[in-house]
Amino acid sequence: MVTLSFLSMPAFTLAQETEVHRSLLEYIGDGGPIGMIIILISLAAMGMVATQLFRIRRDRLAPPTLIEDLRALLADREVDLAIQRCKESESPSFVSRVLGSGLRRASRSQFGMLELRSTVEEMGQLEVDRMYRMTDGIGLIASVAPMLGLLGTVVGMVGAFDAITLTDGPARPDQLAGSISQALITTVLGLIVAIPATAMYTYLRNRIDHLSTEIGETIDDLIAPLESTDESQGSSTG
Repeated sequence: MVTLSFLSMPAFTLAQETEVHRSLLEYIGDGGPIGMIIILISLAAMGMVATQLFRIRRDRLAPPTLIEDLRALLADREVDLAIQRCKESESPSFVSRVLGSGLRRASRSQFGMLELRSTVEEMGQLEVDRMYRMTDGIGLIASVAPMLGLLGTVVGMVGAFDAITLTDGPARPDQLAGSISQALITTVLGLIVAIPATAMYTYLRNRIDHLSTEIGETIDDLIAPLESTDESQGSSTG
């Protein structure tokens, strides 16, 4: 009898292991509707991250060919041609929007190019704020995902207590398993989404700050010939 019971133990262990191992989709399905919402917003976060990684690149914000063309035009004080070059840019960029708008406003101002720097700084800040707004969606998902996970936890625990309340006598484990599983899985899903979303949000914000500073220095170099010429004209006139 001892031998038979010993031989039956591996089969029982194998049956337990078969029941324990489940697919990822089965775990996600146990999360219920709240778990599916977390999965959907995670897909949205992935799309926004991919889009921002594509947009927030130096070559896209400040195309090298555009920089070289504007450098040559502004060195010769060809302001109208520089404005036209910004308009005709293959795809609108940080530099074309900031410098194009700044040159247009300065050329119409009674102060001329003396107002160019303040105008460029104002337009540059607007562009930086625009990039921040496009990244804020990732931060929103990073904040909402753990709250949805907590909501799923509360809903699951309420379901577990309802099962205990409505059961005559002690509740069986299988009556509680579904609600407790939902409570735990939604928490895990919320954290799985929130942690990388928070990391990418911080990374993208820092990347925007770094690139905007670098490109701002490039724009300063581009407009320097216009400012120096206006200053020399003003001093000679005085």
